[in-house]
Amino acid sequence: MPRTPALTRMLAMLLLACPLAACGGVDRVITNSAPPDDYEKRHPIELRQDVYKVDLFVNGSLDARSKGQLAEFAQTWRRLGGGQMRLLLPTGTFNEAANTHALDSIRHELLQNGMRGAISVGSYQVADPRLASPLQLSFVGLKAKVATRCGEWPEDMGSGSTLQGWGNHTYWNHGCSYQNMLATQVADPRDLADKQAEGPKDTEMRTRAIGNVRKGTDPGTAWTTKNSSIGAVGN
Repeated sequence: MPRTPALTRMLAMLLLACPLAACGGVDRVITNSAPPDDYEKRHPIELRQDVYKVDLFVNGSLDARSKGQLAEFAQTWRRLGGGQMRLLLPTGTFNEAANTHALDSIRHELLQNGMRGAISVGSYQVADPRLASPLQLSFVGLKAKVATRCGEWPEDMGSGSTLQGWGNHTYWNHGCSYQNMLATQVADPRDLADKQAEGPKDTEMRTRAIGNVRKGTDPGTAWTTKNSSIGAVGN
């Protein structure tokens, strides 16, 4: 049967319509361009038992700086530790006798700031006696730490010969330093797991606010601000 020009055109239109019909039910437009991965899941913060340590540079007696370090360290032990505290003395230094003499003062400061229990005393050998070697005080307690190591680059971000870096996602190291900073600076690691219990209610403040509402006045606190000129400061 010979093909007429009209029949040929009709067959060509049907062939063009077939692939379009097959794609009619497929959505090939990606409407969400946000990175598919999350740095909080890639670099999670974990609560684990880890070492707290403080280095004390003393010369036979404790100055105000060393006493402040010991007070803060004892408070951290009371809040997050509770186990045995360990003290290491450097040996092979020029002031070895002075460091040993400071033991009683260190115990006294820890006791004054709530430290209870025995302190394990040991030593470590220094490699160079000319270098300042501290007394190392440590204990094991609850600490927040990032599970992964920052600074690793498992993929090439600027690769031109492979498809690495072509995906619409953040690079591996993204967010790691932020997570590490948050874990290091948090005062109480338990705050990352759950909120703290509410303190006692301020009955006097609540009664005052309810009384003002009943009188139809503003229950908020009235803060009085007094401005002064710069020239008047110090006169």
